[in-house]
Amino acid sequence: MMKQVMLAATVAIAALAGSQPVWAAGPAGYARSLINTPTVSYIVERQPTLAPFAQVRFCMQNPSECHTSEGASMVVLTDFNRQELVSTNNDVNHSIIGVNDQAGDDVWSVNVKSGDCEDYALTKRDHLIAKGWSPRALRIAVATTRSGEGHAVLVVKTDHGDLVLDNRTSRIKPWNETDLSWVKIQSGENPYLWYAL
Repeated sequence: MMKQVMLAATVAIAALAGSQPVWAAGPAGYARSLINTPTVSYIVERQPTLAPFAQVRFCMQNPSECHTSEGASMVVLTDFNRQELVSTNNDVNHSIIGVNDQAGDDVWSVNVKSGDCEDYALTKRDHLIAKGWSPRALRIAVATTRSGEGHAVLVVKTDHGDLVLDNRTSRIKPWNETDLSWVKIQSGENPYLWYAL
């Protein structure tokens, strides 16, 4: 009889535990649900590295695009600005005709009719800044694709992690869910400063 009572009590406790979210204290002691908490991940910068030469040339020709940034280093995503992010990504992806630079002549440009990956990234950054987004949260990153091709994307630092706007897809993904091998990323504070990844 005692075994049956213990078994019934164990089943009841397990049923109650299964129907309630599990809570854990966060860094500041605030409880958060372990069931509903999305994974948030940020790119970890290592040591400073050289900026891409084409980016240095771009900044010399477009100093207003490369001044030291102010504002928040992270964007809190709301339904409104999440939609703004999606529409900006889609609009720019569809407005620029994809054309690769000639070998050995990498040119970075903004707000162009045709261009390659970094031109898409710079244009998305420019459009978001024009909509009031903080430049510090909008960084250009350089990576390689699975096929080994060099690639550039816009990385947006949000409270949901670092999100990637890529001209190859309309889907905005967390940085660690892309098919990219990360090489370097621009500093949010100083566009001339880059970090190895």
